Amino acid sequence: MVQMLTREQIADQAIIHDAPACIRNAPLDRSFELPAVLYVAMAGLFLAFVGIMAAGFAHPQMIIPTVIFALFVTAFFVVPAIWAGMGPENPVQAKSWARFRAEGIQTVTGRVTAGAAMAQMLILPVLIVLWGVTAVTIAAFVS
Repeated sequence: MVQMLTREQIADQAIIHDAPACIRNAPLDRSFELPAVLYVAMAGLFLAFVGIMAAGFAHPQMIIPTVIFALFVTAFFVVPAIWAGMGPENPVQAKSWARFRAEGIQTVTGRVTAGAAMAQMLILPVLIVLWGVTAVTIAAFVS
């Protein structure tokens, strides 16, 4: 239940510390462990979808929406890349392609091989590109 507390009641129960209770000593990891090549591939697949749809449904009125879609997709990858590179200095770097292929990555549910990680990461963008190709093909046969 909700109960109204006065400042005095709160002050009686409060524990007041002289220093901050939480001091972060562990290094900050913003690398996501994955090599940049995978993010570039994912961005390329999403931009390929936008390009396929732009080519398949080309119309002068679709120029501005297509450019906006491309800018949004680009921003969805550029902004996190900028965030990962921001200060304070990040001592943990993303894995190189060779190290990623050799070790895979560690997830909450256990170690995942590089092939499985790539499949999990790229399956949706690949399906979206195939969906775009299918939609453009159907539209070409119908019209």
